Amino acid sequence: MPAGLQAKRVNELDCECLSYRFEVDGSNFTTAGEASVQVKRILRRIGFPPETIKRASIAMYEGEINMVIHAGGGIAELFIYEDKIVVVLTDHGPGIADVALAMKEGYSTAPDNIRALGFGAGMGLPNMKRYTDIMDIQTALGKGTVITMTVNV
Repeated sequence: MPAGLQAKRVNELDCECLSYRFEVDGSNFTTAGEASVQVKRILRRIGFPPETIKRASIAMYEGEINMVIHAGGGIAELFIYEDKIVVVLTDHGPGIADVALAMKEGYSTAPDNIRALGFGAGMGLPNMKRYTDIMDIQTALGKGTVITMTVNV
């Protein structure tokens, strides 16, 4: 976790839950989204409702893409409880200068070469918020970002 940042966690390390950890390669758009595909498979295998799987997978995918575009990758952690799914995304990127502005639909700091690939439309953080029940962003310029998302069943 980036120095000085604290994820809002509900004792995930001491929890009675399933946990998974995924490395998000920040240099490869070809593999971007693979962790969210794995999460979808895991949740399906466990038997979560399709709507819950959809919400968690979309939020995770948007976070993964953001880590690739803006932060050079990071770590995605998945904590599965009976009644909720918690995703913690941690990167060591530049941090988010203005979280309120970044949360506005259509606002993007993605460079033109990323937009040419079809990414960077400014919907990542808004979609992450839209598809989760709780989303917390901890960020510090020059240190990175930790986003904790919860999807209730």
